[in-house]
Amino acid sequence: MNRTWFAFLPNLISLGRLILVPVSVDMIASRRWTEALIIFVVAGASDAVDGWVARRFDLRSELGAYLDAIADKALLICDYVALAIVGQLPMALALLVVSRDVMIIGAVILAWLLDRPMKIKPLWISKANTFGQIGLVAAVLAALAFNWPLGLWATAGQWAVAALTLASLAAYFRRWVTHMSA
Repeated sequence: MNRTWFAFLPNLISLGRLILVPVSVDMIASRRWTEALIIFVVAGASDAVDGWVARRFDLRSELGAYLDAIADKALLICDYVALAIVGQLPMALALLVVSRDVMIIGAVILAWLLDRPMKIKPLWISKANTFGQIGLVAAVLAALAFNWPLGLWATAGQWAVAALTLASLAAYFRRWVTHMSA
C-alpha cells in the first residue's frame, strides 16, 4: 500500500479522540448525560477503529502507540475527575485512578533519569483494570442518560475498580522494583 496521508490515519483518529476529552468534560460538567455518553461511546469506538486500521494496513508507529495511550488515559482520567466533581463518583476513586497513572509515569521517568529505561508492556491486570474503569464510566453515564438509579451495582463497580486499580499499581510497582534492582 502506498504510504501517503493514509499512513497517518490511525494517528489522526487518536488525535480526534484526544480532542473529544474537553468536550466530554464539558458535557459532564453541564450534566448533559446523553451527550457525554455518546462522546464516550464514540471515543471508545474510535479506539477500536484506530487499532484495527493500524494493524490491518500495517500502519503501526511509535508515535501512534503514544498518541493512543495518551488519548485513552486522558479520556478516562478526565471523565473520572469530572464525574467526581459533579458528585456522581467518589472523589477518592477519581484520585486513586489518577494517582495510579501518575505513579506509573513517575516510575518510568525516574528509571529513565537513572539511565535504567524500562519497556512498558501492559499486564493482564492492567488490561482488566482498564476494562473495569471504562465499564464503570460507561455504566454511570448510561444510568444518568437514561435516568436509571445508581444503586448497589454502582457501589460494587466502584469497589471493583478500586481493587483492580490497586492491584494493577502493585503489579507495576513490583515490576519496577525488580527492574531497578537488577
